[in-house]
Amino acid sequence: MRLSISHLTTYTYEHPDSYALLQLRLKPRDGHGQTVIDWSTEVTGGTPQLSFDDEYGNHVDLILVDPDATQLTIASEGIVDVEDHAGVLGTHKTFTPLWLYEAATPLTAPGKSLRKLATRMKALADEPLLSRMHTLSALIAETVTYETGRTDAATTAETALAAGHGVCQDHAHIMIAVARLMGVPARYVSGYLLMDDRTQQDAAHAWAEVWIDGLSWVGFDVSNAICPDDRYVRVAVGRDYRDAAPTHGIRHGTGGEDLSVALKIQSQTGQ
Repeated sequence: MRLSISHLTTYTYEHPDSYALLQLRLKPRDGHGQTVIDWSTEVTGGTPQLSFDDEYGNHVDLILVDPDATQLTIASEGIVDVEDHAGVLGTHKTFTPLWLYEAATPLTAPGKSLRKLATRMKALADEPLLSRMHTLSALIAETVTYETGRTDAATTAETALAAGHGVCQDHAHIMIAVARLMGVPARYVSGYLLMDDRTQQDAAHAWAEVWIDGLSWVGFDVSNAICPDDRYVRVAVGRDYRDAAPTHGIRHGTGGEDLSVALKIQSQTGQ
């Protein structure tokens, strides 16, 4: 499927910052069933410093916010061709070792609720790992209701699971945390999803990938109860949200900051 993507990010500052530096992970990844046909990013209110690929293979643009700026806009858009591989990616191509994805992070650190869920999975130890991961995905969806406005980017997997509500980021973190408790490498994916009922969205999407011997990385979108197909565009991966966030940075200033995001995703297939 050929997808057209437009992603507008706007930061508004109460007062100009004395210093602000942003990392952008907005350009989709090439390979594993998707091809970037065209992609561009324009920044107003900031100056590009350099571009590089990080340790996870994500494309990163480094932006220095202009010292007098009260608004920073980042307009990314492009065309991506995506194939449906039922969530199976193929070979592991980055320099990052698999064992790194077995270690807990602050957002995926195990607690009482996560360990309880992992214990429930032990009863399925005789089943193939792929089957167990599908079962885990379904259990998380049943336990944690999809509900916006109840969690944020700093919410941990343990907190979301114990509270019983969250969004795609929380579902992904819980899946990753429990898989790691089972001794299985798992990682976070940020990207885009073509929805059936709308083209305009106000946030990017997130899901988990689990390493399964014989298949390699396999994606699981807990929120939509599906393995990613040709409606999904992978942008960045990492141990958790902090490694794969679309925008992340540091700022020195006394004023407040407001962030707004506008996404438009459409299919061009058949047009």
